[in-house]
Amino acid sequence: MDTAAAFRSPQDPTAAGSAAVRPGGSVTALVRPVEHPLGHLDLLESLAIFIIREVAAESERPVLLFSGGKDSAVLLHLASKAFKPGKIPFPVLHVDTGHNFSEVLDYRDAQVEAEGARLIVASVQDSIDQGRVADPGPIASRNRLQTTTLLDAINAHGFDAAFGGARRDEDKARAKERVLSFRDSFGQWDPKAQRPELWQLYQGTVRPGEHLRAFPLSDWTELDIWQYVWRERIELPSIYYAHEREVVERDGMLLAISEWVAPEAGEEARKETVRFRTVGDATCTGAVRSSADSVEEIIREVSASRISERGATRADDRFSETAMEDRKREGYF
Repeated sequence: MDTAAAFRSPQDPTAAGSAAVRPGGSVTALVRPVEHPLGHLDLLESLAIFIIREVAAESERPVLLFSGGKDSAVLLHLASKAFKPGKIPFPVLHVDTGHNFSEVLDYRDAQVEAEGARLIVASVQDSIDQGRVADPGPIASRNRLQTTTLLDAINAHGFDAAFGGARRDEDKARAKERVLSFRDSFGQWDPKAQRPELWQLYQGTVRPGEHLRAFPLSDWTELDIWQYVWRERIELPSIYYAHEREVVERDGMLLAISEWVAPEAGEEARKETVRFRTVGDATCTGAVRSSADSVEEIIREVSASRISERGATRADDRFSETAMEDRKREGYF
């Protein structure tokens, strides 16, 4: 803002009537209102960037967890903003179950390359081949197996901090977690031993062998994510938008037909116009019926939704009331 325009002396004839103040009066009355006040997305963005910078400054070997989904896409975008004009100063880690949607893998490679970041892929199949986890079979979900693969990658590379795209509105277990989530030498999370975060003060020190997870998007909602995607023009995998796909309805979910998902007895495959609200292991990630093929239409759709995307489309969260918390205690994202 131009200083001369923002402040005017009491003798300035252009300062009209009530805008002028007497000599010795407060200068506050002479300050123009902010023409473009910060909106809630600006505040969310600034806090997220602050968290990313703080953790990067306090950690020796941070890493950014990237699934290729909308939350991690926003997280990657924020990390890029945080360090511009330089490159993101830490690598990007993807835990690959081997059951990923091809559109998401293509997107992952393109986005990481566009940001000039270093990509590390930790494979669940490698964990199976090494005997670290039991093979559940060619068509069973590998989602829970990601925990061992992730912890092995963190230990192998010596990472002491991992940025994740988790949000508190996704699941009640995530709502219990602080912005900085500390993990012991076994990668486990104890919800009763969390550090206070008063006045947005974060203490990220960890002991050798331990690490922390940092969640800069904790205060964001699904609607915030989509509004930010629209504002920043962030590209996302095509499966987030309405398209025609062959699906089978199972346990109230629409699973995409693939090499890992086929109709079982009494089931019938059919083509539907669907989109995905979240991405993950194709064996347990369902689609929703939708005609929303643009960000604007998705924003309207999400605004009217009364169930989180994980609650609506993730079979791995339906095993029990504490499914997510149980996995997080083991070291899950």
